Amino acid sequence: MRRCMKSSIPMTGNKRAALKRTLAFSLTGLGLAALVMMSLGLGAVPIPPAQQWAVATGGEAPETARQILTLVRWPRVLGAALAGGALAVAGALLQAVLGNGLAGPNIMGVNAGAGLSVLALSAFFPHLTRWAPLAAFIGALLAALTVYLLALHSGAGRMTLVLAGVAVSTILGAATDTLLTLYPEIQAGRMDFMIGGFSGMSMARITPCLFTVSGGILAAWILGYDLNVLSLGDETARSLGMRTGLMRFVFLMLAALLAGSAVSLAGLVGFVGLVTPHAVRFLVGPDARYQLPLCALAGAAFALACDLVARLLFAPYELPVGIVMSALGGPFFLWLLLKRREAPFG
Repeated sequence: MRRCMKSSIPMTGNKRAALKRTLAFSLTGLGLAALVMMSLGLGAVPIPPAQQWAVATGGEAPETARQILTLVRWPRVLGAALAGGALAVAGALLQAVLGNGLAGPNIMGVNAGAGLSVLALSAFFPHLTRWAPLAAFIGALLAALTVYLLALHSGAGRMTLVLAGVAVSTILGAATDTLLTLYPEIQAGRMDFMIGGFSGMSMARITPCLFTVSGGILAAWILGYDLNVLSLGDETARSLGMRTGLMRFVFLMLAALLAGSAVSLAGLVGFVGLVTPHAVRFLVGPDARYQLPLCALAGAAFALACDLVARLLFAPYELPVGIVMSALGGPFFLWLLLKRREAPFG
């Protein structure tokens, strides 16, 4: 009788939200695990889960499978997951700080700034290419600050903010093309870098980004409550004692760190940072304390799914993953653009 009475009591809003969040994290985690297993197993040489497990645990496995997993597929999977998670969290931070759901690292010129800095480092200081993540961070931060300050000081509307980002991205793209014309020796790998992709990954290339991405995501999550307060608007945030200018700069710096790390790792991959935060916000709401970690998982899953499609759609030929992401993200961006109305910035 008591059990029947309990089941007839309607679930409160908090319990529903908690259950929805639990389901979202669980399903996303399971989906990510499945995509990792598929990415490791599918390809020109199929590797079944039993052999994957044997290689991971040091058990008996064919030498061919061991070489393919350790030298090719594990670095590729880890690189794709890092880049996807970093761009998704960077996109969520930009959308919250700029107050615009159309903001994304590729739309707002952040990726273009990072890409220009990496190519400039290769052109002027080829012996310092190991510092590519730092150069990408500086370029991404400068691009983000440029767009933000343009919008802030001009009183631009939210749609104009997006146009400013597109304009900055175009200018940086022109500078990149100029650099490539004047320094043809950095043309090697240009197409892969400009479109973006996860082929050719190595642990030496991934290791620096592993620390910057994990540190950036952790810092953003720790500051999740502050991001929630900042999202309420400047007046409300100031009334609660927040130094809004400083916090906006901190979050822009974290977004630049994450986007710059992803660009230095995978090139100018796009739309992960635009699509993923919207999907995650639909699942768990706007609370950054839940949104940011789920963005990291969902962004990694989205990048791995796009990489699988790029690898298998026209096998044995492989598409650059940036083409697949653009094919999915472009229509989504247009849909967002058409459904939004102009509102004052700030």
